Amino acid sequence: MAASVASRELFTEGVRAVLHTWPVLQIAVDNGFGGTYAQQKADWMVDVVQQYFHDNADLQQWEIEDFIAQLMDQEFDTVVDDGSLPQVSVSLLQVFSQWQQGALQQLKHTINILTQKTQRAKVTSAVTQSDDDSDGETQAMDCESSSPSVRRTDPPPPPPKDEEDGWTVVRKKK
Repeated sequence: MAASVASRELFTEGVRAVLHTWPVLQIAVDNGFGGTYAQQKADWMVDVVQQYFHDNADLQQWEIEDFIAQLMDQEFDTVVDDGSLPQVSVSLLQVFSQWQQGALQQLKHTINILTQKTQRAKVTSAVTQSDDDSDGETQAMDCESSSPSVRRTDPPPPPPKDEEDGWTVVRKKK
């Protein structure tokens, strides 16, 4: 019994690694899309997703995508439209398959790879004066990130438009 509890906890850690390294969930939590308890909702989501795998046999990728999309919509008021759901679903299926086959060392390796990738961008202000003293001037900001910097020469896209139902739709450029 202790081995199965430990292995189930390892599967839960795998689900946590996949979900907590997913940029969409990171953005939702960091910006409070889920309200005051956004981080608790993200942790709860890990438990719900791992339970979903245990309660349903032979899950297909599209079923996992639909389930996660529904959770994101209901708990974080977020419609995931960036194309990342298939990737997250495949990663979850991979973690579940490794756990189910008893490949626990391989699962630990997968978790380590996922958790090593987690680096969030940090934004720091280069100007130290307070917002009250700004007189409408634009303040420069330095953005630090682990990824190489990219300069964009085209003008920024227009702000997202509100749809008729009140949702703001933001789409990724292709």
